[in-house]
Amino acid sequence: MVNKLRRKFILTAMSSLLVVLILIFGVINIVNLFQITKNADETLTTLAENDGFFPEMQFMKQNGNTPPDNSNNAGSFNSGEAPEPNPNGPFQQNKQPNSEIIRNMELPYSTRYFWVKMNADLSVTDVNTGHVAAVTSTDASDFATAVMAGDITKNGFYHTYRYHVKSNSDGTYLVLFLDCSQSFFNARQLFLQTLVIGFFSLVGMFILVYAFSGRAVSPVVESLEKQKRFITDAGHELKTPLAVISANIDVLEIESGKSEWTISIKNQIKRLNDLIKNLLTLARMDEENLHPIFSEFNLSKAIFDCANSFSAVAESKNKKYDLDIQENISFLGDQNAINQLASLLIDNAMKYSSENGHVRVLLSKEKNSIRFEVSNNCDIMPSGNLNRLFDRFYRADSSRNRETGGYGIGLSVAKAIAQSHGGDIVAKKDGDQIIRFIVTLPIK
Repeated sequence: MVNKLRRKFILTAMSSLLVVLILIFGVINIVNLFQITKNADETLTTLAENDGFFPEMQFMKQNGNTPPDNSNNAGSFNSGEAPEPNPNGPFQQNKQPNSEIIRNMELPYSTRYFWVKMNADLSVTDVNTGHVAAVTSTDASDFATAVMAGDITKNGFYHTYRYHVKSNSDGTYLVLFLDCSQSFFNARQLFLQTLVIGFFSLVGMFILVYAFSGRAVSPVVESLEKQKRFITDAGHELKTPLAVISANIDVLEIESGKSEWTISIKNQIKRLNDLIKNLLTLARMDEENLHPIFSEFNLSKAIFDCANSFSAVAESKNKKYDLDIQENISFLGDQNAINQLASLLIDNAMKYSSENGHVRVLLSKEKNSIRFEVSNNCDIMPSGNLNRLFDRFYRADSSRNRETGGYGIGLSVAKAIAQSHGGDIVAKKDGDQIIRFIVTLPIK
């Protein structure tokens, strides 16, 4: 039980951390890609507004390649002279550079781009590849033709280039391409770094959670241990007075004969003994140090013998009772526990099936498992999640009608037995009036 709780605690904590890391690192990478696209579009818009040049370069082009006299911006220069610090320029009085101004000044010299001009019939009229080294004029023409051949969009990506199409008033086009390969490389590096950081974060978190998980679940474990000790102690203590009461009833029947009162008392004693037996079974199943000794036995014969013992019950209640049991199925397990499992499921079907209803028992061997199924029809199908039927003390009838007997613990015992053998049990609806309890046991 402790190990099971620790595993659930660790799994929950690690799953939560994984979701948080995915959200955080996912947002970081998505925002980074969005920023790359946004910066590229801003640069292309600036180029488009200046006929494919940055404003400074456009000024130089119009004035014989002479740089503009940006006397208010330090870092600008004339005739190759070194820049002088200016209080209003990128170098403030504390001699620290203003990174935003420097970035804007260096942008024309660090941006790798090219453009192609096309007339109205999409033939190339001019190409400028002077600001990029990896693309020739022919390549640039081919890129622009490919972009314009499809659905013309204002912005988009062509390979690692962000393009922008400007439609001029005279029907011509200016197609600009901005090289984003370095930005994409940096984005991939960021993605890989976040993966590495996330991996080591998960590893570190796992070590911490594993180290402190025992302390985290200790209050729950202590509470469960107290409950199990109480059930075990109370069960053993109740057996003695019940045995005394049963013996006294036998004496009264010998002296005064049977009566409806003595019969009622005996029935209640039997119910209490069954309840104590099931409670003790659950307590034993919950024990971590419980290591049942498995042996190989004929499962087909065990199920048949158990199911056949209910034939008289089915006949007395006018129920149709069918057995479909495949012969010679061997199984490695606790035969007594399997007998109890079968008895609980068949008894449950007999109790809750419709009047003059139909109960069916099936046992078959599949490829990798053994299937044991008990089905019955019922007048009122349990609502909601059928797996709640396996909760301890849960009964589908909210009034807890005693006519059917039981305390809503039998199916819990059946599930504990199935899981102790490495299998499982589920409840399924078959139409509106048939419920099936399916036990799957592994072939060992």
